[in-house]
Amino acid sequence: MALFPVRKLCVSQVNHYGGRHSACLDFRHRLPATPSLRSQLCPAADTDLNCKPAAASARRHDEERGTALIEFVLATGLLIVPIFFGLIMIGLSLVLANQVTEVCRDTGHMFAYGVDFSQSSPQLLVTNQLAQGLSMTPTGGKGVIYLSTLTYVDATSCAAAGLQANTSSCPNMNQTVVIKRLVIGNTAVQASNFAPAITPGIIESNGDISSANYLTDSSVRAPSFSNVITLTVGQYAYLSEMFVNPPVGGLWSLFGSNIVSARSVF
Repeated sequence: MALFPVRKLCVSQVNHYGGRHSACLDFRHRLPATPSLRSQLCPAADTDLNCKPAAASARRHDEERGTALIEFVLATGLLIVPIFFGLIMIGLSLVLANQVTEVCRDTGHMFAYGVDFSQSSPQLLVTNQLAQGLSMTPTGGKGVIYLSTLTYVDATSCAAAGLQANTSSCPNMNQTVVIKRLVIGNTAVQASNFAPAITPGIIESNGDISSANYLTDSSVRAPSFSNVITLTVGQYAYLSEMFVNPPVGGLWSLFGSNIVSARSVF
């Protein structure tokens, strides 16, 4: 390290009219930073090479480091950490939504192929394996699956049951109705979107609803199902609905509901 004391060089010049012109120039002369020279240039003992107090310079650097540390902590605590945990919650929610969709689809697929979900073995297959981690049981827990068979009632259907082809004798004529309903899980989580309040006494142990009941009982009607699929005479739809109260966080409340749902039709 070397010091550069300021030196001044002055030059005088006589012009044609006898006048004198002078100019001075400041320049730095390189000298070694020896202790004797330092004591001459900087009388104070506790100074740096710029003749500034060393303690004040050190305090200034410490303050700058302290300010940078505070800014880093604030930026981390107020911005980075919330973003990090937000990404984790979104990731967990997407995983949950995918699982609910897959369970609903697979259960509905088996139902459409004739698996009898009135029996305990198929129900345990769903709750203990397909829906693992969703806290479901065959009759309770944090989720529910509704399995329904729907068809369209026309005049022919009424006549086949010995009823006249009018809404007085056959009240559900020209309606889409549920003719079978099975439930896996906790119905308190949420009701079905189609025929949500079927009269309990008309559902048999295997889930079937007799023609005498689905032709006359208004509780089996599912008029909004036509917004999903329009059924005609002789057609059947196998519907699976799943609703889960998520075991992790309440992120779904940001979308207007704290229920994760899925629906499949076969």
